[in-house]
Amino acid sequence: MQSQTGAPAEMPLIEINRRLSPITEERVTEVCECVLDIVAALFNVSGRELRETGRSSTSVARVRQIGMYVAHVILGLNMTEVGRGFGRDRTTVQYACHLVEDMRDDDEFDRVVNMTERVTAAAFRHTEVH
Repeated sequence: MQSQTGAPAEMPLIEINRRLSPITEERVTEVCECVLDIVAALFNVSGRELRETGRSSTSVARVRQIGMYVAHVILGLNMTEVGRGFGRDRTTVQYACHLVEDMRDDDEFDRVVNMTERVTAAAFRHTEVH
């Protein structure tokens, strides 16, 4: 990374720490399992359905997409990590994040996502994800 002057820009401390100690596969799985449990409870959807591979009904898929979005945006997992934790491909996570972001233009949907973000952040507030 370079600053506007062309000199190397300082890397944020969290990014430096992240590169020195990457999150383990076990931790990714644990964090994503917790997120899946949170969204299953919030939206009254079966955790088993959320974890199934392959296609799901639109309502189940939407809840999973919100979970992926929150894991990426609130917990700071990269899309590859979220994909592994949710049993999906990185490009599926990318699609989910773009879709959720676009759908947030709707006030009611935005309130639902905001509530999910707050609950997830509260659940992990004393836990270091990385």
